Amino acid sequence: MAHDHTHHEGAKKLYELIKDIRIAMMTSVEPDGSLHSRPMYSHTTDPSGDLWFFSRARAPKVGELRKDSQINLAYADTSAQTYVSVSGTAEIVTDKGKVKELWSEGLRTWFPNGPEDPDIALIRVHPSGGEYWDSPSRTMMQLYGYAKARLTGETPEELADQKKVSLKA
Repeated sequence: MAHDHTHHEGAKKLYELIKDIRIAMMTSVEPDGSLHSRPMYSHTTDPSGDLWFFSRARAPKVGELRKDSQINLAYADTSAQTYVSVSGTAEIVTDKGKVKELWSEGLRTWFPNGPEDPDIALIRVHPSGGEYWDSPSRTMMQLYGYAKARLTGETPEELADQKKVSLKA
């Protein structure tokens, strides 16, 4: 994935890990200060590293994000033992030109009226940091973990490749 936002190895790896994960858990702050998470279809990443999501303009999350733009995205690919957390700020974009630019026909499932639907809003997430956990193959991990546990009574914590990365430009 050769985008401008891959300016260092940690960011490059993080974006590579999430590029094929279609669902992200988006967490925002509700008006009472509590956290609220919901699954969101992960649409695209632009060359600057911003992440884009489609939403209903009248959805509660849009109001939450207008009040407090702090956001967290959690990605998981359990088959590959890959987990990614991205923090940043969200911006609500209602520009119809941008909606048309990012539109794909698969979105008609959620927006049957197409890109002209007046209730479509985009959520643009400007990442500021991220963290990933990327493990070796499950079979290797299970074999190694079993052997280590049998020999030492300890779990194999060192198997995961875990790293915090800055995603600020």
